[in-house]
Amino acid sequence: MLVNTGSTNSIAQQGDQVKVLIAHGDAIVNAGLAALLGAHSDMHIAFGGDQLAAHRTADVIILDHRSGLEHMRRSAAAHHGEHQPRVLIVTQLEREWEVRTAMMAGVHGYLLQNSDTEQLLTAVRTLSRGMRYLSAELSRCVADSFTRIGLTSRETDVLQLLAQGQCNKSIARELGIGVGTVKTHVKGLFDKLGATARTHAVVLATRRGLVGEPYAHQPH
Repeated sequence: MLVNTGSTNSIAQQGDQVKVLIAHGDAIVNAGLAALLGAHSDMHIAFGGDQLAAHRTADVIILDHRSGLEHMRRSAAAHHGEHQPRVLIVTQLEREWEVRTAMMAGVHGYLLQNSDTEQLLTAVRTLSRGMRYLSAELSRCVADSFTRIGLTSRETDVLQLLAQGQCNKSIARELGIGVGTVKTHVKGLFDKLGATARTHAVVLATRRGLVGEPYAHQPH
């Protein structure tokens, strides 16, 4: 999926080398990415060890899922106008909630580690032109998660907070809505998921890949 996102601080012009900072948490993945991208003359590669200097000039930074989310949180607190490279997550994590969480955090591209070289190149080049990248397969995954049980965006928000163990009052405060409205959304979730209790709803949603397993160890 290619989406033009408008203004960026630095977008590589067609014909320029794309400056790519590789800072994935897995050293083997780092080496593989460097080998694949470095074989192409339009790619200029830097590594995480040179991160401070390279970050200031990179067009695209490649990170694992966890590091990508942390990077987006730091970027949100950065000074306005400070250069921020486009962020591509390369990961094994493919469940809908994992993809959607990253994209909602502001990540510009999401690629699975089993993707082929052409997809990797397309993703990096697309991000360097100021657009977003999500493969057709992942786009369908995200879309299907909503349509197959018909959750509204607000019900999805409530579900994520339920999975974190938050009570109705905490959810209401987090979302800026009334406790009564939260109860209505919770009831809607029960009906759509076929759940009989809050914990049951979270278990069912986790099985369907709609929310994460908060206490489980996650790979990159």
